[in-house]
Amino acid sequence: MKSIAISGSPRENVGKRDAKELRYEGKVPAVLYGGKTQVHFSVSATDLKGLVYTPDVQFVDLEVAGVITQAIVQEVQFHPLTDLPLHVDFLALDAKKPVVMEIPVKLTGTSPGVKIGGKLVQKLRKLRVKALPANMPQNVEVSITKLDVGKSVGVGELKFDGFAITNNPADTIVSVTMSRALKQAENDGKK
Repeated sequence: MKSIAISGSPRENVGKRDAKELRYEGKVPAVLYGGKTQVHFSVSATDLKGLVYTPDVQFVDLEVAGVITQAIVQEVQFHPLTDLPLHVDFLALDAKKPVVMEIPVKLTGTSPGVKIGGKLVQKLRKLRVKALPANMPQNVEVSITKLDVGKSVGVGELKFDGFAITNNPADTIVSVTMSRALKQAENDGKK
């Protein structure tokens, strides 16, 4: 799993007025959970760009007041109009405790159903993965090499060593449906 380093400065005052002042200065209030105590701090909004506005999932090496903690982004609150981050919650990682993260799906291979004119439909772009931090994958690879028209790959069909997928096993990840052109060709062939 990739990791990004971010440094923050501790917050003395915690409240609406202080948070508003921080945002005016181009900083984002943040909280680190999961340790012995909650740590309130602020980070630069520009430092968060590589973490928040990307489809990739990453660990964060947080440095606050000289203490470095490995964490993940638990939740980000955005402004409804400007889409700027208003607040970020981080969760400290423990090497012995499993953590649940939303990991992107990566389709591999070429589908024979698509080659003959079928339409590839990806229903899930991310899957909830539960694993120890050391075993967390960068992405979940799903092979589509055996997908013919009308076939699909479900969550229940995937098996991995080192991590588990916690989505509903009946959920469909990707399927190949019949396209209009293929339906038309099939109907023309019946006449």
